Amino acid sequence: MRNEELTFPKGGTSFPRLAFSVVHAGDGFTLIEVLAAIALLAMAVTVVLQLFSANLRALSTSEDYVLAAAKADAKMRQVLDDDKLSESSWSERTDDGYTINVSVSEAMKERTDNLQVKLLDITMTTSWAVGAKTKSITLRTMKTVEKKI
Repeated sequence: MRNEELTFPKGGTSFPRLAFSVVHAGDGFTLIEVLAAIALLAMAVTVVLQLFSANLRALSTSEDYVLAAAKADAKMRQVLDDDKLSESSWSERTDDGYTINVSVSEAMKERTDNLQVKLLDITMTTSWAVGAKTKSITLRTMKTVEKKI
């Protein structure tokens, strides 16, 4: 680019003017280059959108597992607070769609025969439906209780 001054015939006022060079046929982008750039941009945007949707699905799944674990923990605390806990098995369904299966069985019976306590193995499985799939989480613990003579 070069600078020139533009002068007006009346009054002699001059203004700076920029002169641009003429664009030649070899300058700029071809149609193939523009299409290739658009195709690459489209692929990059598609990958980014897939990552966002995968993260949203993972968040939803994580929320489901956290809620199920909280339900199972609350129920496990109720079971452990029962002073008259004995070998049994039961199932219940909550209002919000969770199915809780509880199983209480005696563990290590041969090792506790000579003791005044027995060891109970408590297994709790909480399951829920997500679309056509069924998800579940299992908690397991042990508790000692006095033997009834």
